[in-house]
Amino acid sequence: MKYALALILVLYCALSSWAGEAVPLAEDPVVEQRMIAISEELRCLVCQNESLAGSRADLAQDLRRELRTLVKANKSDAEIKEYLVSRYGDFVLYKPPFKPVTWLLWFGPFVLLIGAVVVLVRTVRRNLRGAAPAALDPDQRKKAQSLLKDTETPS
Repeated sequence: MKYALALILVLYCALSSWAGEAVPLAEDPVVEQRMIAISEELRCLVCQNESLAGSRADLAQDLRRELRTLVKANKSDAEIKEYLVSRYGDFVLYKPPFKPVTWLLWFGPFVLLIGAVVVLVRTVRRNLRGAAPAALDPDQRKKAQSLLKDTETPS
């Protein structure tokens, strides 16, 4: 019984230490909705595969705070994105613009897919054609026939 209580106390202390700071409630729901809509289109620079709205990284929280101040300053969505791109580059956008610098981002996956298909087709064709079996010299043929005869005779 003592061990169970001690275990519960240890688990309670461990779990309570993971508790984070409470997120403050939105001052203005309209500003908050617009900030969330914009941050859904932006990439977290720490997580890289998560939107800025869904990330819990410290940098993402700072950027959301900065977005909130820009929204409150009545900046347009385009102005806000342009500001972030000027600071962090096109990588911050989930949908980078189509320009020569980002062609690899747009076409890279397709080029890799086509390359993989070409390698697969060549490999399959080579295996289907197959190399002709090597001819046996007379000594090897005699040895193979003797081995075959040995397996045919019942023991």
